[in-house]
Amino acid sequence: MDPVIIVGAGPVGLTLALALARQEVPSVVLDEGPGRDEPRLARTVVLREDTAALLERLTGAPLAEAGLHWAGWRSLRRKQVMREVTFGVTGTGTEGEPGVDAGPAPLHIAQHVLTGALRAALARERLVRIAVKSRLDGVEQEPSGVTAHTRGPQGTWWRGSYLVGCDGPRSTVRKLQDIRFPGRTAVERHAVAALRTELPRPDEALLHRMPSWRTSGPSAGEITGRPLPQGVWRLDWLLPPGKDLVTPELLVARVRETLAGWTGGPTPAYELLDTGVHIVHHRLARRWRVGRVFLAGDAAHLLGALGTQGLDEGLRDADNLAWKLALAWHHGPHEALLDSYQAERRAVVAARLRAADQALPLLRGGAGLCGYVPGSARGHDALLTEGHLGRGVLGAPGAYADSPLAPPHLEGEIPVATEPGAPVTDVRVTAEDGSFVRLRDRLGRGALLVVLIAPGTGVWERKHWVTAGIMPRLAAAVTALPHTAELLVAEEYPGAAPHTVLLVRPDGHLVTALSGVRPADLYAAAKAVLGGPVEAEAKAEAGARAGTGAGARSR
Repeated sequence: MDPVIIVGAGPVGLTLALALARQEVPSVVLDEGPGRDEPRLARTVVLREDTAALLERLTGAPLAEAGLHWAGWRSLRRKQVMREVTFGVTGTGTEGEPGVDAGPAPLHIAQHVLTGALRAALARERLVRIAVKSRLDGVEQEPSGVTAHTRGPQGTWWRGSYLVGCDGPRSTVRKLQDIRFPGRTAVERHAVAALRTELPRPDEALLHRMPSWRTSGPSAGEITGRPLPQGVWRLDWLLPPGKDLVTPELLVARVRETLAGWTGGPTPAYELLDTGVHIVHHRLARRWRVGRVFLAGDAAHLLGALGTQGLDEGLRDADNLAWKLALAWHHGPHEALLDSYQAERRAVVAARLRAADQALPLLRGGAGLCGYVPGSARGHDALLTEGHLGRGVLGAPGAYADSPLAPPHLEGEIPVATEPGAPVTDVRVTAEDGSFVRLRDRLGRGALLVVLIAPGTGVWERKHWVTAGIMPRLAAAVTALPHTAELLVAEEYPGAAPHTVLLVRPDGHLVTALSGVRPADLYAAAKAVLGGPVEAEAKAEAGARAGTGAGARSR
């Protein structure tokens, strides 16, 4: 079968190519550029812990050493500390705010470093070909595949099974498919500087609203400082609405007064490394799939106001689409499964955009009734913290609660701390070979995961319990599933009682939690998540085969 054609060699396109290769699907990446990225320290990304782990799993590179996991986060309003968080411990907010579990720290990394790690991993990958200086100018579809034409030194026709446009905001793929891209332009504008200097708390990120020293030019009502390795900082100044030119003189003045304000004295020595202007747009493509053509990343959506990170969502696009394309590539078209990509991902991004659009008037509207409401400043700070740290409605990863792949009502379904459709918690599990691994390490291989919660199993060797109790019946039920599945055992899972059975998708989202071994329910859930109808006869057969422990089919 022909490879998948990926248009665009940014982080999303390269991630998708690696994710497909891990599932034995070949791809061709059409790279408009020369095959390398210009170092730009003013272009950085902040990744949630789960998306950073996805990239480390795919690349095998220690990205944490190339970027920086922040030790903490502070937000100030004028001279008052509004919120202070230390990652990895339970912290207490100022003025008696209740302590909250900060959770794992996000990873701040330069984008060219990230793409370099992805390119290095792809250079070792036999199933991926990167065609540089290949600019797309035509796409043709037919029932059996898709053909793309590129111009330039490598101009030629490329034949593929599917095509995914990861070619950014000005996507040629989107335009060729005549897909509308409505939304809002210039929602926010930021002046950006990357510099090397010594600041207090060198490994903590900082959000400063309404600083008292604002003197240079138009008001800079919000400044964000994000540290990188080796004493480098990225500073962002929120600009007022409009198209005022950010001159070098204005930017240098802001750098000097900000550094002086944060150190409480004269401007410390600094080395200016890079500058830029970052403009945030909010847009959402009407369709993400047209036949065998898909959109992902900035080609499908633009977001990023209030500190949120659009790349996080683009990487989740790639993770969601990869296992679905792999299943269709290996086993033939699964139209309902492929359609679910748009249904799931577009709904999540649309919700993020709605939340940001609703918060923007409160946080950026200036005067208004909200300014006179007691506690409103602290509430605004909480919203901004959510956006910057990837939490809450502005930043947390979305759940596919209304997915078309959700199974019908299951008699044995029970609640756990993870809602169906949400990402699972990463816990230690015992694999089929008896080794202890993290649940997250088993994702992205194309297989469904079945996890039995069995306290005490971590104490004994696998050979002592693998043939005891409910294990043989569960193993038979897993073997009878309509798709390859891996059986794992965990001692505990948040909110799960002993003998709970979890069914997890290849991208790490929970399908269902069942009370004990229920072969018919497990089969029905697996069938649904593959996009197929659940036939009563097939469920009955699965239950019968699992109940006898016989008839294990070869997978």
